[in-house]
Amino acid sequence: MDSLRLDIAGFEPFSACDWPGKLVAVVFLQGCPWRCGYCHNFDIIGPTKPGVVAWERVLEVLESRRGLLDGVVFSGGEPTRQLGVVEAARQVRELGFQVGLHTGGAYPRRIEKLLPYLDWVGFDVKATPDKYAAVTGVPGDGSVALESLRTLVSAGIEVQVRTTLDPLVLDEDDILEIREQVYALGVTDYVVQRVRTEGTNPEYGRALEEYRSKASHGANDILPLV
Repeated sequence: MDSLRLDIAGFEPFSACDWPGKLVAVVFLQGCPWRCGYCHNFDIIGPTKPGVVAWERVLEVLESRRGLLDGVVFSGGEPTRQLGVVEAARQVRELGFQVGLHTGGAYPRRIEKLLPYLDWVGFDVKATPDKYAAVTGVPGDGSVALESLRTLVSAGIEVQVRTTLDPLVLDEDDILEIREQVYALGVTDYVVQRVRTEGTNPEYGRALEEYRSKASHGANDILPLV
């Protein structure tokens, strides 16, 4: 197979938790246009940092894992930021693996190009429109994310939508609003995730710990029923 340019920040040859019900390898692609404080891959969001794993090495491992793994998940960072992810997904499919994607939907046109190769997507809806900028750290109301989500649902791709409940920005009413919004688009699998402090921006980690220490009942420890 021809080589291609991918800045790969990390590679996990085996995972049982990145695609529900599947055993997969995970390719972490460098760079993200957003700066979510709670991002547990904070060290790999810089878009100019070079990759540390060669795509050829990933292909070698995948060749040896045929029949042992169900698929490959492209994660990040934001994997659709890189042009090469489309060709990478094609090559993975050619090897006989299913293809999964973790994305926040920041690049709708790239999502469209990936459609022929996708089997499943873990899609992050960050916030309600009025709070998107507060979560992502950049201007915007999340409309590009919803455009990407509509594209995936319309194409019949299996999608799990996730929202990380950041107690510094979101509350239960926000979660209920997001749930209603994504259900209206045709999503049937929606989950809420707790914030994890491992790997996050240290400044955010300190702010979260301060919040939790002041909360009388640990507001971040109880997730709404969704």
